[in-house]
Amino acid sequence: MVATLGAEPQVVTLTLDQLLRGGRRIGEVRVVHTCGPTVLEGLDLLRREFQEGSYPGITLCEVPCEGEGGPIEDFRTSEDVGALLRVLYREVRELRRKGCLVHLSISGGRKVMAVAGMVVAQLLFGPDDRVWHLLTETWAPGAQRQMHLPSEESVWLVEVPVLRWTDSPAMLSAIAELGDPMEAIRRYEELMKSERMRRRREFVERWLTPAEREVVRLACEGLDNLKIARRLRKSPRTVAHQLTAVYGKLTEWLEYPPEEPRRNVLIAELSPYFALREGSPKEPGTRFPTLMGRSSDATGTSDA
Repeated sequence: MVATLGAEPQVVTLTLDQLLRGGRRIGEVRVVHTCGPTVLEGLDLLRREFQEGSYPGITLCEVPCEGEGGPIEDFRTSEDVGALLRVLYREVRELRRKGCLVHLSISGGRKVMAVAGMVVAQLLFGPDDRVWHLLTETWAPGAQRQMHLPSEESVWLVEVPVLRWTDSPAMLSAIAELGDPMEAIRRYEELMKSERMRRRREFVERWLTPAEREVVRLACEGLDNLKIARRLRKSPRTVAHQLTAVYGKLTEWLEYPPEEPRRNVLIAELSPYFALREGSPKEPGTRFPTLMGRSSDATGTSDA
């Protein structure tokens, strides 16, 4: 279990108690914390729980948030938040590489700790890892601490859904190899740009007829129907009918409601494809994959 810690250490113990009651097998608890006096006082109480035998067989690991200037007392700058993100990323990444199932508790500490935890979960979590939020009815901040509650007390451990950035094992593996979360985010963005461009090419070259393709290309250059008709020596009505057919295909491709895709959507989605075809500078990290034979992704590796 990985848990963020603030001034209320019972958030960690109550979450752990609920997980154990639910039959979860926890071998280690890693507590990510700042180094302010109040938080360190709570950490000391938490340490005693493990030293006094409340959790036999479970190891407590204290993980301070530290930046270039040393231990962080609170998150006052973007550099502090970046250090927090790196710490959480490092801890979850290490556990994932060991093959551990990760339970991430985001109820303790500053709200930014929960946000950073969700970012890390989106980057690194597999389908069986979980994020948890603790809710209690009988305790509020400032009340007397109860490190454990009887089973009849109202306590809820709520699973928080994680919209993972990818389900691809290969992409997850590639991202997990990176030790810096910001580099992982950049790499993910590059991979997604490459994937978007591949899908655009597939739509233009496989979904559209050659005639529709030419109409769309000129529309993406900013020409209206009349100018497209003159350029292609067609009637404006023919151009309009061809664009209507393209909008229908775009609706299916994008899975939009039928009334959504129109000229502005078409241009936004497909103009990058035609710009790249015309030799315009492409987006950083984007490779233009071929539809036939082998293709390359943003990492420079080829499909097997």
